[in-house]
Formats: sequence, C-alpha cells, structure tokens
Amino acid sequence: MFEIQSDSVQKTISLGRRLAENLQGGEIIALMGELGAGKTTFVKGIAEGLGIREVVTSPTFVIIKTYQGRLPLHHMDFYRLNNPQDLETIGFEDYTGGGGILAIEWAEKFLSELPHPIIHVSFLYGDADNRIIKFNAQEDEKRLKGLFSFDS
Repeated sequence: MFEIQSDSVQKTISLGRRLAENLQGGEIIALMGELGAGKTTFVKGIAEGLGIREVVTSPTFVIIKTYQGRLPLHHMDFYRLNNPQDLETIGFEDYTGGGGILAIEWAEKFLSELPHPIIHVSFLYGDADNRIIKFNAQEDEKRLKGLFSFDS
C-alpha cells in the first residue's frame, strides 16, 4: 500500500489519468471514501487517460455509465444499492471479464462480492483542501506500484 497527497482537483485528475495510461483492461478499481472526497474527480482523470472526451459525471442516480475510449470505462456507483442482490438486478456480472475498466464508487458496500484482483483506492480528507489518496492491491502490489511508476 502507498499513499499520495493531493492538494488540488487537477492533481487528483492527474493521478487518475496516470493510472489509466497503464491499464490493460479487466481491472476493477474500488473507490472508497466519504461524500465529496474526490472519487468522481479521480474517475474523470481515468477517463482522460483512456482518451474519453465525454464529460464524466457521477452515476449516483443512474448507477452505471459506460464511456468508450482506448478501453471501455464502466463507471458505477453503489451508493443507492441496498444489498448484494441488487448487483444481480443491475447486471453487474455483464460488466466483468469483458476487457473494460470498472471504476466503482462506494465499492466498500459490497467489496466481498467483487471479483479479484481489485485495485483499492481510498480517499480521505486531509488538512484544508488536501486529500490523502491511498492505493492498495493486495493480490498484486508489485503491479500496482508499476502502474504508478512516476513521481507524485
């Protein structure tokens, strides 16, 4: 696990962009943190890194938005889901294993239901407008560090 401090929206977007530039498809990115902590902002960076030109917005009310870029990006939000059976209702399995990227906000609600490997990204409030962004990939820590082979 490692963490990076972000002191601006642009830096958070840049972190998402840099991650996306190294993704190969099939990755699941579990985004966790309080409301307004930077999850959607980070996904905007992932979209930029995948060459997606559409405006990325939170999928809180629609639950899933798909964007086409170098790889498909399936942006999901579990906030309004109540139980694991809701994953079946939204067709969650249809989005796994297809070579796209799954970026899931509020993933902590059903973390045990997600297929592995998972890249965990936690957003915490720091001092003032700063965010502490923690990255963890228990199954493949070496690959995670390779995805972020740059100076923060």
